[in-house]
Amino acid sequence: MAGSVMLLDGASLWFRSFFALPEKMTSPDGRPVNAVRGFIDTIASLVTREQPTRLVVCLDLDWRPAFRTDLIPSYKAHRVAQEAPHTVDGSDSGDGADVDVEEVPDTLTPQVEMIMDVLRCAGIATSGAVGCEADDVIGTLAYDEATDPVVVVSGDRDLLQVVSDDPVPVRVLYVGRGLAKAEMMGPVEVAEKYAVPTERAGMAYAEMSMLRGDPSDGLPGVPGIGEKTAAKLISEFGSLDALEAAAADSGSTVPTRSRKSLLASTEYLTAARTVVLVRTDAETIDSTDDDRLPAEPADPGGLADLVDELGIGASVARLSKALGWPAVAERP
Repeated sequence: MAGSVMLLDGASLWFRSFFALPEKMTSPDGRPVNAVRGFIDTIASLVTREQPTRLVVCLDLDWRPAFRTDLIPSYKAHRVAQEAPHTVDGSDSGDGADVDVEEVPDTLTPQVEMIMDVLRCAGIATSGAVGCEADDVIGTLAYDEATDPVVVVSGDRDLLQVVSDDPVPVRVLYVGRGLAKAEMMGPVEVAEKYAVPTERAGMAYAEMSMLRGDPSDGLPGVPGIGEKTAAKLISEFGSLDALEAAAADSGSTVPTRSRKSLLASTEYLTAARTVVLVRTDAETIDSTDDDRLPAEPADPGGLADLVDELGIGASVARLSKALGWPAVAERP
């Protein structure tokens, strides 16, 4: 999608980079930089492949927001670290309050700080929102875009709910099986793969997710309703609202077992609408004013220092080539 705005799910991509590459990739002073190198290489590959004109790395400023856990306490509860001094973005919480900290490999947290330094020096835009996940930032930026096509890049299927054709095409490049096997998903592809209605594929996918649940996010779902049954029910009745109304009508065609489960899960489904749906009204902060691909590094000297310090010259060279910059050389 040449000429698009590309929205990257930052944490999703640097986690994948960390686990895809060996920790024996180290800086000259011995620190692991596998996630740094993999993340930079991923951006270079994506820019080369998709030719966007704008790009934003979207951040988790709160990976487990209270507005979700207040409704469904099990949301991502299994990922909470027992003891950890830092948040997933490598920063202290700053307000002295108790916060849930995501369990992150010890050698990844400092690499996130390195990645943020590289992005800053390169002039690549970032964006976050207080009390929100990166998904909410992506949902808001995609919803607000009225000019350019949007490509969302993530390994999280939850973001398939943002696909749309109006007012601009919004597509999700799903990289759950790696960049080489990435799938570009729009309403048609989501509808075909998950057997949901094409005309509201994004929302239908989200509603199907509420019904089936998601153990990886701590969402219980409706007992007895798996993915195929959820898709069938949403397709037959058109929407979750219509399905719940039908379940409450003893004369409807909702199967008896599903009806009982739906009626017993009314409270969960009400909460799940807020928990599962990405926000489209997040107040973004820490956002770079200009999200156009940088014609040159914002801080060439700082980037050269990072190349020298971290030993990431090959990755930065690939990024430079993708962005059309002169090569950034290591210091003698």
